Amino acid sequence: MKIAQVAPLYESVPPKTYGGTERVVHYLTEELISNGHEVTLFATGDSQTSARLYAAIEQPIRNSIERRDPIASHTIEMAQLLEEIAEYDMVHFHTDYLQFMIDNFIKTPHITTIHGRIDSLDYTEIFKQFSNVPVVSISQSQRQPVTKANWVGCVYNGIPAKNFTFEKIANDGYLVFIGRFSPEKNPKEAIEMAIQSNMPLKLAAKVDDCDYDYYTAEILPYLSHPLIEYVGEVDEFEKNKLLGGATALLFPIRWPEPFGLVMVEAMACGTPVIAYDDGAVREVMVHNETGFIVHTFDEGLMAIKNISSISRQQCRLHFEKNFSAQAMAQNYLKVYQQQIVDQNAAILTPIFDRNESKVLA
Repeated sequence: MKIAQVAPLYESVPPKTYGGTERVVHYLTEELISNGHEVTLFATGDSQTSARLYAAIEQPIRNSIERRDPIASHTIEMAQLLEEIAEYDMVHFHTDYLQFMIDNFIKTPHITTIHGRIDSLDYTEIFKQFSNVPVVSISQSQRQPVTKANWVGCVYNGIPAKNFTFEKIANDGYLVFIGRFSPEKNPKEAIEMAIQSNMPLKLAAKVDDCDYDYYTAEILPYLSHPLIEYVGEVDEFEKNKLLGGATALLFPIRWPEPFGLVMVEAMACGTPVIAYDDGAVREVMVHNETGFIVHTFDEGLMAIKNISSISRQQCRLHFEKNFSAQAMAQNYLKVYQQQIVDQNAAILTPIFDRNESKVLA
């Protein structure tokens, strides 16, 4: 099958440090190629891939030396795709809703995976306007705010098992937080949990411009505490090491997390997760088996105290069974094949005049 993967241009594929969507696109692309499919990746020019690379811009928008307009950059990407779209059997968009405006002009079978949150009025209106666009969710929880979209599948994100080393014992005895320094990721409570539990906490996070005020007011004052270590953003190798040595991952989110890839990465290392019960948490981890799902700060403290009751082997097994890159690719292939069948059926279906019941075309 000839497949086009269309990635967002904010980060390279894979990202050098933070960037969940681009990392998933990379894993999916490589797994499809390993299964014998011919893949073209539309992404930034510095991306590292086994696929044929088609670059709209050379450097990621977030790290570009010269300021770039995201809409302009993605418009160029879409124009490049349209020039050769007829060559593909399937086009897989990961670019949010940017391509919805040209959906009626795309005759090639295609899907769009929605990677972010959609619980806003804008998304309600977007999906109302473009109700026929075939979309895929990354969890059942994610799609709850927009139930009338044309959902053609739900595919959980996956990661390569070989990229994350299972550690039977967390020798270093620290907690870890990986993500963004933002109110919805709630690193402040992770810090306070660690301090009250008298356990070291390693923070690996990025600071977006929009979250800088939150970072300086709520996080920066804690970074001088002897139990708290800020290690900056980490690449995949460093993340593997950081998670593998941790007693637990703290995931005290305060928003409807669409998936939470870092929970999967932690479990791949055998590291239990302590997470607030929001978004897709209950779809990704299992309470009392791969960690603890809690509802309050005090429950989080109790979970830290009892974390030794969780089997690290069970965490790894849960990952292997549900969230490998291989499983993700196979599930997407099922969606691709169904969309190709549906597209062909739509082309072949005759149009009837309702009054005369005659075939018009």
